[in-house]
Amino acid sequence: MPVFLVLSRLTEKGAETLLTRPERVKEVNMELEGMGVKVKEQYIMLGDYDFVNIVEAPDEATLYKALVNLNKRGTIKTSTFKLIPVDEFLEELRKP
Repeated sequence: MPVFLVLSRLTEKGAETLLTRPERVKEVNMELEGMGVKVKEQYIMLGDYDFVNIVEAPDEATLYKALVNLNKRGTIKTSTFKLIPVDEFLEELRKP
């Protein structure tokens, strides 16, 4: 299953939600699972982003639809990157 890196920034509304309802983070992860996206790892970040997530989705369209759904709520803004396993990449390089 394809793996993606999702970087998230909280909006003011999102920061307020996090302070008043920290359990919301886990609730969102369960919502994502209901949309076909599995959160494999999740970390709080210090710096330009607030969260980093490693997620799996059956395809880009499924992930995109789920993230559009989250972003439209106005609590986060995301940047997403597809991750390619090194061995898979090296195998592609070996092909003529």
